Amino acid sequence: MKLWGIDLGGTKIECAVLDSAKNLEVIARMRLPTESVNGYDHILSQIKKLVDMVAEQVGEGPSKIGFATPGVLEPDSQLMKNSNTICLNGQPLKTDLQRILGVPCTLANDANCFALAEALMGAGKEYHTAEVVFGVIMGTGVGGGLVVNNKIISGHHGIGGEWGHNILEENGEPCYCGKAGCVEQVISGPALERFYEKQSGEKVTLKTIMERYYGGKDLHAIETVERLLEFYGRAISTLINVLDPGLIVIGGGVGNVDLLYHEGYERIKKYIFNKGVLTTPILKPRLGDSAGVFGAALL
Repeated sequence: MKLWGIDLGGTKIECAVLDSAKNLEVIARMRLPTESVNGYDHILSQIKKLVDMVAEQVGEGPSKIGFATPGVLEPDSQLMKNSNTICLNGQPLKTDLQRILGVPCTLANDANCFALAEALMGAGKEYHTAEVVFGVIMGTGVGGGLVVNNKIISGHHGIGGEWGHNILEENGEPCYCGKAGCVEQVISGPALERFYEKQSGEKVTLKTIMERYYGGKDLHAIETVERLLEFYGRAISTLINVLDPGLIVIGGGVGNVDLLYHEGYERIKKYIFNKGVLTTPILKPRLGDSAGVFGAALL
């Protein structure tokens, strides 16, 4: 059986086809630009074009397709919400996709698809006894996906795993979600860069901040990285206290900061409700930017 998945990103739309009879071998993979500035209908036409191109390559069309989406489909209204591709919000994306493609479509948040793919095909293959896997996204934004017994937990409101919009810093920076001090406004890449700029008066990238931190002479870089580690420890400890996952996988650009996996791990121990004992594996992803589209196919 061929499993079709599409990762609907802000800049690209990617389609992959896996062969379930051959250990999920990738038999086709193709991308097109999203071109979201041209609006919702244009995105739909790009998806249709991509599916037709891949079907020609594979030699047959899909019987159903899974989609990794920014934001989520609201269970009651069946309209999209919480998407940073703004033109998707308020739209009946699932209904429209099924209309133009003529096959059943399953939609899940891209962070959930990331978590599912890593649980089944990536880092989770080494921890197959993990009942609960949490996938963390720490990049331009902060999000998460929850997988229990190899199944995505979307939740009653469709916001299962939305770790990035819990309040982490009292009286912190305002967030687009309407609150202030959300995890996303503290330890995302842009939030860390803003903090450094506020302290130093200089606008630089997170990569430069890390280089200056390791140089040991830039006090503002040291303060910024200390802030990351301390708040990371608090935020991850909350996840563990509530879910106690058997595995956490961290994707996104900030997830490449190696300090998170040793010094950050020690910070978590300060806050975990387990007398400072922490054995949860916290790993980098194994699938890179393929996780979203593979997770969509696995839906």
